Amino acid sequence: MKAKSTKVIVKEIRFGPNTDEHDYEFKKKHGIKFLKEGAKLKAFVFFKGRSIIYKEKGQILLLRLAQELEEYGKVESLPTMEGKKMIMFVAPKK
Repeated sequence: MKAKSTKVIVKEIRFGPNTDEHDYEFKKKHGIKFLKEGAKLKAFVFFKGRSIIYKEKGQILLLRLAQELEEYGKVESLPTMEGKKMIMFVAPKK
């Protein structure tokens, strides 16, 4: 039974609340590659210092990512705050 079990690999993508369009597209491309390989994706927005006031920007960024990755994977958990990070999980489609 142990031999048949598969180890779940979790890959991470880190954004800032003010991530530029080019950087966003670059990281989204990596996210698509990770999901195609069969790894789970942990996307998070990290708030440093006073940037915590941009929570809405971070949430919009993650929801936009979820919408654009819809054909490659499904969202396991919607964006939630954990300390200074807003985290979202995306699982690959079988």
